[in-house]
Amino acid sequence: MVMEYLWLSFTVSVVPRGNNLLATLLMLLLSCTTFISTEAYDPLDPTANLTIKWDIISWTGDGYLAVVTMYNFQQYRHIQAPGWTLGWTWAKREVIWNMMGGQTTEQGDCSTYKGNIPHCCKKDPTVVDLLPGTPYNQHVANCCRGGVLNAWAQDPDTAVSSFQLTVGSAGTTNKTVKLPKNFTLKVPGPGYTCGPAKIVRPTKFIASDKRRITQAFMTWNITCTYSQFLAQKTPTCCVSLSSFYNDTIVHCPTCTCGCQNKAAPGSCVDPESPHLASVVSPPGKAINTPLVQCTSHMCPIKVHWHVKLQYKDYWRVKVTITNFNYRMNYTQWNLVVQHPNFDNLTQLFSFNYKSLTPYEGLNDTGMLWGVKFYNDFLSSAGPSGNVQSELLFRKDKSTFTFDKGWAFPRRIYFNGDNCVMPPPDAYPWLPNASSELVFSLLSTFIGTLTSLVILLN
Repeated sequence: MVMEYLWLSFTVSVVPRGNNLLATLLMLLLSCTTFISTEAYDPLDPTANLTIKWDIISWTGDGYLAVVTMYNFQQYRHIQAPGWTLGWTWAKREVIWNMMGGQTTEQGDCSTYKGNIPHCCKKDPTVVDLLPGTPYNQHVANCCRGGVLNAWAQDPDTAVSSFQLTVGSAGTTNKTVKLPKNFTLKVPGPGYTCGPAKIVRPTKFIASDKRRITQAFMTWNITCTYSQFLAQKTPTCCVSLSSFYNDTIVHCPTCTCGCQNKAAPGSCVDPESPHLASVVSPPGKAINTPLVQCTSHMCPIKVHWHVKLQYKDYWRVKVTITNFNYRMNYTQWNLVVQHPNFDNLTQLFSFNYKSLTPYEGLNDTGMLWGVKFYNDFLSSAGPSGNVQSELLFRKDKSTFTFDKGWAFPRRIYFNGDNCVMPPPDAYPWLPNASSELVFSLLSTFIGTLTSLVILLN
């Protein structure tokens, strides 16, 4: 059973403003990490998994020819460069004679073979995708993207990856073939846990003219699920908040993703350092370890939610994503936000949007991502290391309020990882009750006046 960490989040509306004891207890709970057994379950994507399908499409003299296909059925979690790495253990003494669309990282000991040498003789082979630009005579469908798998909701056409392999010493019938064991998936680090291979109904293939259907001789599936705790013991992103009706800016909690270690220089980088370039990319060295900007939260990613304006019938939010990692560019990034007003999202600027409905009849979750070739590339830390957009929501008079933090999101994910929210006690509050009526009338008047000015221009 996987131990998944969940940073506690509470609905702000249930916290009375004057209840100091409750607020103190919440802050104590939120200041530490709570470990709960969840078996990698994601409430916003309850059926998320990565499925590997192994289809035997023909028999050979001593084994079979198979096509292995990986389907990323995760709505918003993708596998980015340097891509996936798939491993398993053979049940017998199988070898891989040949591969297309992929390759093993090691050949292993093939000294017992004379003449025709197998592609891989290891008992536990490790396979990677081929890189873009590979000659076409080594291609199969859905291969050669460097192991990158996009999220299903974001780009289903590139959420699939395949390779072909010819297996020897494996048996030549359904009864003599043995299923591989101990499947592992790395992306490139840990995080995924794969179940055992299970024989399923053979896959059917439709001919290009759609007049004939063939099927695999044998098919088995392997299901892999993701655990954020297994992938990284500390959070990877945090959320800060602000609003037009309060001067308070709620920053990410201190030490959210770690604390600055002043006794160990190099744990983070001062952006004003005169030797910044040499620290980020030392001459003659290729370093893949993350290096973040020195901040109070020490997170690679910060998401800022700013309640910007309100009009008579609408209200506007500005969302900014900032990259503090000097050694990481995020390609095809995405953001998932849970807020009860997403069922009334009216307009979105410079981001793509898709509604996620993890549960029937509940439309409170939206997925945002950049426009291709415009802002889908989130550069590493620096002047261009941020992307931003604005969201316009229509007010539902039966539910809309700025009171008790309602205007702020309940949960935010970046690239599938749950971001740490500030404690509810720290949220920007409306002015005190005595001035709420005046504030409401004034803000409505200003919003209406702004709308008229926009229309006149």
